[in-house]
Amino acid sequence: MAYGASEYAAYTDEELIDRLRAGETQIAEYLCDKYKNLVRRGAKSMFILGGDTEDLIQEGMIGLFKAVRDFDGGRDASFYTFAELCINRQIYTAVQASRRKKHIPLNEAISLYSQVDVAGDGEGRFLLEELSDEMGRDPEKEVLARESMEELEKAIEESLSPLEKQVFDLYLTHMTTAQIARILGKNEKSTDNALQRLKAKLKKILQDKK
Repeated sequence: MAYGASEYAAYTDEELIDRLRAGETQIAEYLCDKYKNLVRRGAKSMFILGGDTEDLIQEGMIGLFKAVRDFDGGRDASFYTFAELCINRQIYTAVQASRRKKHIPLNEAISLYSQVDVAGDGEGRFLLEELSDEMGRDPEKEVLARESMEELEKAIEESLSPLEKQVFDLYLTHMTTAQIARILGKNEKSTDNALQRLKAKLKKILQDKK
């Protein structure tokens, strides 16, 4: 490539960012190309929460640019880790803003085919399966019925705190507790506590629907 990809490949990201800030502006293009798949993965994982894939990729690229701009080698563990955080945070913030603008309920964009571990046994199952088992009904006739979904959405909206809703969102994208904590700017302990609380609440909601 014109911007010297083969030459840059011999240097660490941190070294390249130092050179970028020293005036080699073409390095920004190299880093964006290098991490475009990281952006795509972030967009794919967040797609479940709502939004157009291309829009999410665009937001992810904005997050990547911010990572290049704001990375601090003396503070951040590595550029990769910092870039992943910035990308996912940017995409998630965009999804939240879009849903607020459209007044979309929490669960409207959540796929029933998302894997969850409501029982807390480490065995991830589809949310649809959990609903089917707990309700003891045919999923196509009952769970996917509009009135059943509206009931579920309302119960979740009323039951979860704002933090628990955010943790639930990101939990459904298969992020770890540590990743969720970093994106939300919380410590891992409070994030894990919120996760355990919301699991208990979801389990109760499902049991109450028997």
